[in-house]
Amino acid sequence: MLNHDILVVGGGLTGLRAAVGLCDRYNVGLVSKVYPVRSHSIAAQGGINAALTNNPDSRDDSWEKHTFDTIKGSDYLGDQNAIEIMCKEAIKIVYEMEHWGCPFSRFSDGTIAQRPFGGAGYPRTCYSADVTGHSLLNTLYERAVAKGVKIYPEWFVAALCIEDGQCHGIIAQDTHTGELIPVRSKCTFFGTGGYGRVYKHSTNALINTGSGIGMAYKAGVPLKDMEFVQFHPTTLVGTNILMTEGCRGEGGYLFNNQGERFMKRYAPSAMELAPRDIVARSIQTEINQGRGFEHPLGTYIQLDLRHLGENKIIERLPGIRSICIDFIGIDPVREPIPIMPSQHYSMGGIDVNERTASEIKGFYAGGECACVSVHGANRLGGNSLLETIVFGKLASIAIQEDLEKDNLKPNEKPLKMLKDAVLKKIERLTQPGGEKPYIISAELGAVMDEKVGIFRTHDEMSQALEKVIELKNRYKNVSVSSAIHYMNYELQSAIELEYMLDVAHAITLGAILRKESRGAHYRLEFTKRNDNDWLKHTIARMGDDGDPVLSYKDVVITRYQPMERKY
Repeated sequence: MLNHDILVVGGGLTGLRAAVGLCDRYNVGLVSKVYPVRSHSIAAQGGINAALTNNPDSRDDSWEKHTFDTIKGSDYLGDQNAIEIMCKEAIKIVYEMEHWGCPFSRFSDGTIAQRPFGGAGYPRTCYSADVTGHSLLNTLYERAVAKGVKIYPEWFVAALCIEDGQCHGIIAQDTHTGELIPVRSKCTFFGTGGYGRVYKHSTNALINTGSGIGMAYKAGVPLKDMEFVQFHPTTLVGTNILMTEGCRGEGGYLFNNQGERFMKRYAPSAMELAPRDIVARSIQTEINQGRGFEHPLGTYIQLDLRHLGENKIIERLPGIRSICIDFIGIDPVREPIPIMPSQHYSMGGIDVNERTASEIKGFYAGGECACVSVHGANRLGGNSLLETIVFGKLASIAIQEDLEKDNLKPNEKPLKMLKDAVLKKIERLTQPGGEKPYIISAELGAVMDEKVGIFRTHDEMSQALEKVIELKNRYKNVSVSSAIHYMNYELQSAIELEYMLDVAHAITLGAILRKESRGAHYRLEFTKRNDNDWLKHTIARMGDDGDPVLSYKDVVITRYQPMERKY
């Protein structure tokens, strides 16, 4: 058994920032399913928001205006106290990352460059060409290595240990040896990312299964607002690789097969820079009504960058150009990019407060696996990278404060019992003759895509719910091809699949019961937002039978009363 004062699970931006903030005073261990620089944070392209006022068009920007844009973008479901904290911290966070060596793009006067993003009143998105996540992640990883954070790369977390209202640590598997190792800690912080692979078409990496969310849920931590799933408007047809919002921030246009910049129909003022929920629905509407282009890999809309010119594309969007050339044989300097919407981001997640603390003593979460909630029903582009680093930092402060007040004593006994339970589960999964996990995973992704997507109806979501319950029952008879424990990714996927099914169940049931349209949750039977009945967060707890039990709690409103969103 390993022992750490504080255990961080997840090697992305949130986990690294939390670890960096704690390692000077405490014995910190960081467990990551992949090497930290391969975490999904590296795939973030467009930028990180902060009201720096460097852009000539944003001289009168402020953190208060950033706050309002975020609240409005959230369709008023975001907790305003948490949003205020995030937007106020944003300026300090960006300069901190700059001072730690992040190579931001620059204006000619040497200041950090900023560009427009959807739903923002000002160009406040700071960026590093179109590889901002890559730059931030490597900067923080270098910082963590320099400060001596103990990192366990390629360790797979199989279960979270919670007993008597306290977190005692985790059960992890060293992927290289196959050994199951209990890790005891006074405080455990999850920065495990989103659940994109619950859907068939997603911009997310294959590692983004949402297992951290499902693991916490199964251990007794409630989830919040799981029905709110963001679909990015512009992903490359066929592969669904992200085509950053920076393409539109730099001035890219969207065209249908009739040569129209069709966003004038849906958001006449903001056009292509409306919030993502609006742009994604608009594109899908054009496709559904027959105004898309046909391709063997799917129906698409054109994202046109040609008018920006070769020099600007090479300077500001080099990664996008390379991806298009490498994956689909199109050079955006000369041809429009074929794009379609697909799943992108998890607004919901583990229920935590603005300090990242859950209701369980000693358990914290931040970043995409958590729901603070700063994104509400719809996240604005540029706010996810911001959330990861801000709440990683705030987690380090909160954990330190709580450890100074309360000398938590994690118990070995529940960890040993949990290890035995995980071993028993592995024994069952490695018995021959059962159904293969990839079959259930493929059916799950397909039904979530088809029935719990951009446009939602009661009948289709009810069919999805029946399917998810069927798949949960079939999971009881899953087995993998090899009984070897080490380097057995099929075994790890089979363990994660149970958590994915639980996450899908919470998403679908929450969506069925929310009888309104708000942000990314769009019901064809209830097309209007209903603040009288539904200005509230959905809370999901796992019942004794393994099914979600839903309740609701109020949204925190400080200064900004809900109003109609117009763009």
